[in-house]
Amino acid sequence: MYDSFTDFLKDKKSLCIIQAENPDGDSLGSAIALDYLISSIDPDVEISLYCPVDIPKYLRYFTDWSRVSNEFDWKADGYIIVDTVAEILLSKLLDDSAIKNRLYTTPVLALDHHETPDDLNFPHTAIIEPLPACCSLIYKIIKDQNLNIDQNVAKNLIYGISSDTLGLTSASTNPDTFRTVADLLETGSLNIADLEEARREFMKKSPRILDYKADLIKRVEYSLDGAIATVHIPWDDIAEYSDEYNPNVLILEELRLVEGVKVAVAIKTYPDGKLTGKIRTSLPIADQIAGYYGGGGHPYAAGFRTYDISYEDVIHDLVGMVPNLIRSVEQETTNETV
Repeated sequence: MYDSFTDFLKDKKSLCIIQAENPDGDSLGSAIALDYLISSIDPDVEISLYCPVDIPKYLRYFTDWSRVSNEFDWKADGYIIVDTVAEILLSKLLDDSAIKNRLYTTPVLALDHHETPDDLNFPHTAIIEPLPACCSLIYKIIKDQNLNIDQNVAKNLIYGISSDTLGLTSASTNPDTFRTVADLLETGSLNIADLEEARREFMKKSPRILDYKADLIKRVEYSLDGAIATVHIPWDDIAEYSDEYNPNVLILEELRLVEGVKVAVAIKTYPDGKLTGKIRTSLPIADQIAGYYGGGGHPYAAGFRTYDISYEDVIHDLVGMVPNLIRSVEQETTNETV
């Protein structure tokens, strides 16, 4: 399976690495790490990094974040999509018929670690494996194919893994995750404290953002006797604050830590009728909730995007589906202990 990565690189003179329109630390780390990795394999390959939106400020602890452009590379003779095989997460890209045609007619490789079905509606090769992060998948490819890991590759893979596992604390983290990070630290001669200090510097919040976080907390709504916590993030908030700090990042983990909350959802609504939801749960049901809307992700962390549905509609759906999902998990747990 992993040799399809090195096979894809053969005879390519230029490559464009694509992130979805919701960049995070894992997608950014994957893109930058691949840039350095491919350059070490063949220094003559021209590489561009593309994302349809600007990289938000809180991710700019990645030294090479400015390498990412929102100008599509039409001249590339191969495209690598990182951290998704869900077409809906590439809708901003695919809404452009010329770009969509380019992807139809040019070799594409997709790398993803989510348990979401591959529904990319154009010819492509995919390497998909359920792992804590896309950066974890890239690490496995590197080791399997005996490729070189230099300090720049190692640093960005560590950042990506740490981002998607909440600092190696999420439910998806396993012993292999720690072994991977340990190997990357040794290979790259890196100091984890220095990396974390750089990340923390860019994660600092201005007084304005702290005030906004307080406002978000006041807006939290509880349903199902406190088992569900939701917060609505309207377009005005997105436009005003997202470049400085993603509202989801500000509030979502706080919601999950509230006593009694089993399902936390941050919901953004947009002027074009689009609605996005980020889900965190204390039970392995997040991917099932997201799947109801055609989204996906991990059992404890997932997301979705849909259209022509309101925030109130989502609350109604959650109140209807969550009790059954909770009962299903509890019944399965009971059966395992009998």
